[in-house]
Amino acid sequence: MKVIITGATGMVGEGVLHECLLSNEVSEILVVNRKECGISHPKLKEIVHSNFFDLSVIENHLTGYDGCFFCLGVSSVGMSESDYTKMTFDLTMHVAETLVKHNKEMVFCYVSGSGTDGTESGKIMWARVKGKTENHLMRMYFKKAYMFRPGLMRPTKGLKNTLKFYKAIIWMYPMLKVLFPKFVCTLSEVGVAMIKSVSKGNDRSILEVQDIVSLANE
Repeated sequence: MKVIITGATGMVGEGVLHECLLSNEVSEILVVNRKECGISHPKLKEIVHSNFFDLSVIENHLTGYDGCFFCLGVSSVGMSESDYTKMTFDLTMHVAETLVKHNKEMVFCYVSGSGTDGTESGKIMWARVKGKTENHLMRMYFKKAYMFRPGLMRPTKGLKNTLKFYKAIIWMYPMLKVLFPKFVCTLSEVGVAMIKSVSKGNDRSILEVQDIVSLANE
């Protein structure tokens, strides 16, 4: 299958790209980034594009794909709700609308997060905005849209974009996995579950941590 990945210069996107490069199910990968990911591979193509609110220049390169793994995102820390909504909801919708226009059979996988508020009415700002984004994606005319809600992830060894926080606590992973199984998975499992969502499908549109782990290990 042929897939598009956004956010491959971030921790999650890099981890998903890593699993796609390893997978025999993925034949072609297009990464669309604001800066070069620094990875070279026979089945990898890259488009560096700075403005995700205007894809008209690269639109003709975004056709004929089976899946999109949308791993692009920003932290809400220090942001107003209006600014965070623009960079999360508005940006995601623009990319999704462009892709669905050219790929009617595409499966869209969106990285949200554990604690996302699907009611859009809770007290936590980022969770409301992510919930709004999820709800709109699931109403779009993709073949299927899956919302991934990972919690704490064990990073994949050897990748360069692992956040410092995760590097600091990786030694605690076995204990955290036992104590909080509903909130802990590996970055590898997120990537594998995304691939399987496209190749096999899944009954659930919203995948919490345990759903991600279960699908990845089927």
